[in-house]
Amino acid sequence: MPTPPTPLAQLPVRRLTSDDLLACADLSENREWPREEHKWGLLLTAGTGYGIDDPAGPGLLACCVVTSYGTGLAAIGMVLVAERYARRGVGRRLMRHVLAEAGDTPVTLHATANGQPLYEELGFTETSRAEMVRGRFTFTTPAPAVPVRPATAEDLQAILRLDLEVFGLDRTPLITRLPAFADHLRVAEKDGEITGFAAAWPNMDTHVVGPLIARDPGTAQALIASLAAATDRPLRTDIDVRHTTLLSWVKENGIDSIASNSVMIRSLPDLPGDWQRRFAPLTVAAG
Repeated sequence: MPTPPTPLAQLPVRRLTSDDLLACADLSENREWPREEHKWGLLLTAGTGYGIDDPAGPGLLACCVVTSYGTGLAAIGMVLVAERYARRGVGRRLMRHVLAEAGDTPVTLHATANGQPLYEELGFTETSRAEMVRGRFTFTTPAPAVPVRPATAEDLQAILRLDLEVFGLDRTPLITRLPAFADHLRVAEKDGEITGFAAAWPNMDTHVVGPLIARDPGTAQALIASLAAATDRPLRTDIDVRHTTLLSWVKENGIDSIASNSVMIRSLPDLPGDWQRRFAPLTVAAG
């Protein structure tokens, strides 16, 4: 007699490697997300990918990526389940495995409205919301006259110190990849001190702004304006909705809202660090 198929909720979860990049991009495309191969390349090398192979043939049935910041926090992103297997418990299976792997480490993610009920069931709570914005920057409303310049190799240690102070945890493995990953990296200065930094990296037909760390909204505006002047592509970024001044300013300059996601966390009351100086993340992929 033929062996009966393994129930979907019992299929093994395996670690992904860079060899799985195209399969991950195919799964993104299957769910009508951009392929984002450049971003997948970063996440699969700087983070840990998890996937379930499709029992019906080549490719992945489901996947996600976990970026670890030591024992202080881990971030889950790119949670995807193939359309033909949706709403059959696969996402819950994958998430339970990833959370078991994380153990006592607090975990954060960005959730769509569709995914939020599952994450709440798994112990996540909403701490804030992020607004995804996209458009061609029009320079209609000028940024404050804050000195901004291209970053150099000599700036890296100062950038790492500022990022640790604002993010609250060490992101050295990610931040040191920025010069190669991003097309443009800018720093803001005052009296010889770096007071903010931002990157713009290529993603399909846009440049994504992130991370964006700045001492105040005016510095954040100056960094975005500098990045916008360096590209002819539309800009895209995710801004914490509590940053109302920055959100209003980017919309005055042609960058309009296209989505809103819940920022959720498990095992901590809130994200570490200083949200008032953390304007946009490096990468976001809501599930």
